[in-house]
This record gives sequence, C-alpha cells and structure tokens, in this order.
Amino acid sequence: MKWLRTFGEVVRSGLTIEETRLEPLLALRTAAGVALVIGPALWLVSPAYAASAALGAYSAGAATFQRTWRPRKVIALGAGAGLALSTFVGYLAAGRLATFLPLLAVWAFAAGMAWALGSTAGIVAATTVGSMLVTVTLPTSVGRALEHAGVIALGGVAQAVLILLFPIRRWGAHRDALADALAAVADYARRLRYDPTAPFDPEPLMTARDAAAVTPSQARTRPPVLHGPRGLAERILPVVAALADPDVGAPAEGPGRDRARELLGAAADVLDAAARSIRRGTPAEVPPRSADVLRVDEEGEVLEGPARQAAERLVELLAEALEIAGSGGARDKAPTPPGPASAGFLVRPTMFRLLPVVVRAVRRELRRDSPVFRHAVRLAAVATLGYLIASRLPLEHGYWAPIASVMVMRPDFHRTYARAVGRLAGTLAGVALATGIVRALGPDAHVFGALAVVSAALAYTVLRTGYAYSQCFTAAYVVFLLGMGGQAWEQTVPERVVLTLLGGALAMLAYVVFPAWETPRLPGRLADWLAADGRYAAAVLRSYAEPTREHRADMRRALLASREARAAWQEAYDQARQEPVGPRGLTSREAEEAQEALKGLDRATMLMESHVPRVGNRFAPEAERFAEALEADTARAAVDVREHRNPDWGRVEEALHAWEGAAGDRSPVLRRGAELQKRALEDLAAAVSRTPLERDVSSAREEQRVRAAVAAEGDGSGPAHGGG
Repeated sequence: MKWLRTFGEVVRSGLTIEETRLEPLLALRTAAGVALVIGPALWLVSPAYAASAALGAYSAGAATFQRTWRPRKVIALGAGAGLALSTFVGYLAAGRLATFLPLLAVWAFAAGMAWALGSTAGIVAATTVGSMLVTVTLPTSVGRALEHAGVIALGGVAQAVLILLFPIRRWGAHRDALADALAAVADYARRLRYDPTAPFDPEPLMTARDAAAVTPSQARTRPPVLHGPRGLAERILPVVAALADPDVGAPAEGPGRDRARELLGAAADVLDAAARSIRRGTPAEVPPRSADVLRVDEEGEVLEGPARQAAERLVELLAEALEIAGSGGARDKAPTPPGPASAGFLVRPTMFRLLPVVVRAVRRELRRDSPVFRHAVRLAAVATLGYLIASRLPLEHGYWAPIASVMVMRPDFHRTYARAVGRLAGTLAGVALATGIVRALGPDAHVFGALAVVSAALAYTVLRTGYAYSQCFTAAYVVFLLGMGGQAWEQTVPERVVLTLLGGALAMLAYVVFPAWETPRLPGRLADWLAADGRYAAAVLRSYAEPTREHRADMRRALLASREARAAWQEAYDQARQEPVGPRGLTSREAEEAQEALKGLDRATMLMESHVPRVGNRFAPEAERFAEALEADTARAAVDVREHRNPDWGRVEEALHAWEGAAGDRSPVLRRGAELQKRALEDLAAAVSRTPLERDVSSAREEQRVRAAVAAEGDGSGPAHGGG
C-alpha cells in the first residue's frame, strides 16, 4: 500500500461520519457543568478565572464520554485532578525554557505511557499535557498557580456533582455491553440457519466480560439483572454452533436440518428479547411461535444423537433466557445468579489500589519494540519540538501547535493521520463559524461565555460521530473563550489555523521518523494466537479424558487467553492492512489464509466444548494423548511461525492414527472434532509454508500485485485490493 493511496484512505477516514447513537441528555448535563463554572467565575471574578474554570470543566466533561466501566463521576474527578496538577507544576516551571522543556518532555512521555492502561487513560493523560501548555501564558507565582489549579479542579468537581445529582442511565454502558453480547449470539444463531459454519467474532463477549469486572462498591449497587446473563451467552454459543454444524450436529439436509433451523430462529428471538429487556430495563415478550418451537417432543423429535443432545441443552439454556426476558431487569423480579450468595465477582481494583496495576502495566511496555513506548517517545519529542518552534514564531499563542500534536497522536499510524486530517478540517470550519459570529455580535464577555457553553454542548453531542465534527465545535468553543478574555479575533483566528497545521504536520512526520509498524509483528501475533489455541484445544480434550472441576477451570482460562490472543492478532492485522509498508514475514494472502485456518481450529474446539461430559465421569482416556500431542505441536509450530520456518504436525498425526484403533470411543463429537482440528492445522501449514524459492520471491510478488492493483484503481479499470 503506497503512501499516496494510504493518505487518500486516511483523509476519507478522518472525515467519515460514524453511525452512532447520540446522547443529547448526557451532552446537555455536561454542558451545564461547563456553564456552572463559567457563569459565576465570569460574574464574580474575571474572564481569566472563567477561562481556567472552563478548561477544567470542558476537559473533565469530555473525559466522561470515553468508554470506561468506572463511574463517570470518578472519571470526572480524576480528570479534574490531573488537569489541576499539570497546571500547577506547569506554572512552577514556566518561567524558563531550561526548566519547562524537561518537565514538558517527562510529562508527555508519562502521558504516552498511560496508553498501557487503555485508551481512556491515554486520552485523559493527553489533555493534561494540553493544560500544562496553556498555563505558560498565565502568571507564574505560586499563589496564582494554586488559585488557577483549584479553579480547574473545581470544573471536574462540578461535573462529578451533576453526575451524582442527575444520573442518566447509571449502568447504561454495562447494560449495553451485556445486551450487545446477547444480540451478537442471536445474530450468530440466525446466520447459522443458512451458513452452518459461519464464524463468530468473540469481541462482544470480551467486552461484556470487561464490563462485568466491578469494584466492591459497584458490586453492592449493581442491578441483579447484570449478574448472570453473560455466562448464559457464553454457554449458548457453543451449543448453537454444535447444533448447526453438519459434521457433529443436525444433518445437512432433510427434516433434521429444518428442525435445527427452527430452533436456531427461536433461539435468536429469545436472545434478542433478553437483550432488549436488559438494555431498556423493561419486560420484553417473546413471540408465542418461538416459545412453541422450543418445546422438545420426546416421541416426535426428529433430531437424533449429538444433535438431539444439543437441542435439549439449548432449550434448557433458553429457558433461563426467557426468565431474564420476562423480568425486565427489575430489582424485585430479576433472577438471582446461580450459586451461593457470597459467590465472587470479577474484581476491578479501586482507584486507590490501582497503583500496583499501573506499575505492572507500564513496566511491561518499557521496551523498544513496544508501540506504547514508541508512542510515548514520539509524544515527548513532538511536544517539546513543537513548543520550541512555536516559541520562535512571531505568534502570541504558540502553545496551540504542540497541543494540536499531542491531541491527535495515537500509538498507531492510521488513527494519528486520520485525526490530524480531522483536526485541521474541523478547526478550519469551527474557526470560520465562530469568527463570523464574533464579527456579527461584537465584543461582549457574557455573550461569548454563553456561546462557549452552547459550543461545548454541540461538541459533546457529536463527540462520537467523528473527530472532525466534534473538533469543529471545540474550535468554536476556544475562539469564544478567547473572545471572552478580550483577545481580538483578527489575531487569534489566523494563529490557530497556522499553528494547528504545524502541530498536525509534526505529529504526522513523527510517525514517519519513528514508526511502530504492526506489519513486521504479524508472524509473532499469529504465533501467539496459535499457541493459545493449542492450549485451549488441549484443555477441552483433557476435560473429555478426565472431567473434573479443575480441568473445567483450566478450559475456561485457556478460552479467555485464546480470545485475547485472537483480539491482539485482529488488531495488528487490521492496522497492518492500513500501513504504507510492504509485507515482512507474511504476505497479505498468507495472513488471511492463516487467519481463516485458526478460526477453523477455534470452531472445531468450540464444537467439542459443547459436549464436554459432566464432572466425575471418565469419558475418553484416548483424548489425553491427543491433547499432549496437540499442545506440543502447536507450541513448537508457534516458534516455527515466528522464525519463518514451516510447521510440522507429526505428533498430532501419530496420536490421531493411534486413536483410530482404540476401543471404546463413545463420543462421535470428540472424534470428529479431533479430525476437524487436524484439518485446520493442515490448512495453517499450507498457508504459511513456503519453499526456499518462494521465500525469496514472495515479497517481490506481493509488491508487484499491490502495484498492479493501485495502477488499476488509478486507470479506473478495476477495484484495488490493498496489500498488507
């Protein structure tokens, strides 16, 4: 993928409107927090204090719109405290470049490393760098520093108080995550009706699990309906897959297939009803026809063998879903989760116990090949260089250049460039809009303060529809704040445009000079996924060989690790497809075929998981040998993939051959699942194995294919298919 073509895709991405559900009530409440601090400060003190208060309130409010499972008021307080601290230390060092530049570099580096904790922490930390840069234009006495820091912190407190007094869907994000997981399984069941081997993306289930981790205080107030349905979705998923699969479930044609389609459609209806009930907190009714379909007739049932077992298990699980759908999430009606009342929950550390977690996460990323570490280095270098360059320009508000750089930079190439384009486009539109209004109305601090609040409300409203559109109103908000402080628009508008362009250019150039490409890391990500899948498959096989609670717990841990490895691969693969660099280790076609092969291995293991015997029954001792061979071969193959060698499945083939002659094999699902696993491994070997000659010419062929696709797109003769 060439730079020119990549940049064209970046421009389209940066200006794309994202389809998302707007939250006007949340935007109105957050804008009210901005007004709550601007009004009194402007009326009782001065425009300078009003601007400081607005900085804290606006940034703290924007932080509450980030996707996080902690209470919004905690995020607002944390953002306000971080802004106040950065403001105070910025004041203390702002008198001289010799003190301010090292502080800025260290603070920006720490903000970049905050991405090790997640995107919310990284974005909030970046706003504190912007706050530090703004303070250099204000008085530098310690007393004034404390005053302005306190006023900025007050903005975060105001937002937190409003969240406390006027809660809007307090558990809304958690409800949405759980409902999305159930809806994803419902969609999967519908797709299985017509495509029995359809893939399933586990991301909604992973998100729901992340949302289910709560602090002890959250656990005491969490609605009962949020306790159990996630595990229900996890259990239903392999059952519907096993029912639909023609190898281990319903036959490919005939009455059995028709019955399976009926059950899958009814399962989708029930899961959708449960999802609506949880999302809205109201009872939901299941269509009577779907409820009738779920009645299994002992005599008239056409399904037999493993397919019938899967159907009966599905009906049992959907009965629990029907109970959830009928409860509506009400506190006095919601079903209690199974198990003792003191059953544990997924623990999320409190803010006071987060420090050891932060230290461990940051320490893991302190290596030169880490994208987070390289992002932190870029952020520190660009912030200091941008400030130095802007300070030498004959412009009054030079800090806008490094602020623009800091706010658009992300650990990956595509988002950094897309946000740079979006920020420039949004700034131009917002500045033009605000300038016209300022010229029409004339100087009036109170009017400008009101317009700043309106701009903040609009920015919050469109915050999730695209960076360019929220940035448009953010730019207008800044212009109105400067007008409120007495700055002439003739000076501020051209400066902001020029400095925003400079900051965006520095951010984009930094990624060229010191990139963190995911393309070279694809073999390593694929190897990690393969090894994790091997451990998951082996854990399922051991649960057949000796069904115990310990083996079931191992199977669950291995499943979660496999999903994490798959998510890491998918993220790296998606980013690599958007990078303007050639293939290194894996061509785009090899990566795609390898991905499909490992998805097949996942699916085969999931089918086997759906029929794991009950605890206490020694079911299939032959599975233990196959588990050992599978785990050993996948671990060795992971090393081979990472080092660009051809994998070999000798132990797996030997164990499967020995299994064919074993007596007492009582599980056709287990035996067929093992064969599907071996086939998936063979597909993987075919995808990544190359002869010496192919290794020499593969990169050249890939580059030639990409060039031909780009040329075809330029000539209009056909669509271009991007390479990796």
